[in-house]
Amino acid sequence: MMPDRNDEPTAFRDASGGSLNRLFRDPRNGIFLGVCAGIAGYFGVERWVVRLATVVALLMFTPATILAYLVLACILPRAPERLYDTSEEARFWRNVRVDPARSFSELRHRFRGLEHRLRAMEAYVTSEAYRVNRDINDLDRPSRRRR
Repeated sequence: MMPDRNDEPTAFRDASGGSLNRLFRDPRNGIFLGVCAGIAGYFGVERWVVRLATVVALLMFTPATILAYLVLACILPRAPERLYDTSEEARFWRNVRVDPARSFSELRHRFRGLEHRLRAMEAYVTSEAYRVNRDINDLDRPSRRRR
């Protein structure tokens, strides 16, 4: 059984239900239909590099390049207005596409740090020092019964 597209976590979908981690046309940053800008954004390279490669391909393989460009312009969806909430989120997803092993290694490192902090908090909350501090703080607070 194929998984349903809606089974994908919402963090990986845009408002229209499509995946954030996919190839889009980017007409806002493009010159003609935004195909090169979309490819550049997806792979994390400069737009001029993709445009230069397209011009070179156009000079060498004119009919195939024109056909491929037009097909991509037709089948690639237009990039949503606000694809990512922040520039940090955009950089994260670009790094996931370009170097997934490094991205997951960094995430694993961050989660280990969070786990160590959580363990330290748990050790404190379950310690006798926490109970003593809580009892002292309760003495300083006005009693709710006096109302």
